[in-house]
Amino acid sequence: MGSIKGLGPSVKSELIFAEKDYGKPISEKLSEVLRRNTSKNDFANIAIQSNVSFSTIRDVVYRTNSLTKQNATAISLLIHAAFENSFAYKLQAEGDINYLNDLLKF
Repeated sequence: MGSIKGLGPSVKSELIFAEKDYGKPISEKLSEVLRRNTSKNDFANIAIQSNVSFSTIRDVVYRTNSLTKQNATAISLLIHAAFENSFAYKLQAEGDINYLNDLLKF
């Protein structure tokens, strides 16, 4: 799919969302995962890339606005960013665990 940091990923929202997903808030689970694994910078970068406002992206993520075909591309890009970020967090946590484990050895 590519990288959000480079030229940008190629995502197809129609493969991520079904017709039944539009017109209502995203799931609580998706909201939670996106909030945990994305930042305001991710929101801002995706707003620029997708021509969907920062506030619309935020409102969809926080479930105060519904998913629409117009904002689905931005949310798909945000899912991609969350996916990449979750790997980065995992690698960072593993490194931190090893470092702290070495410090705690007496």
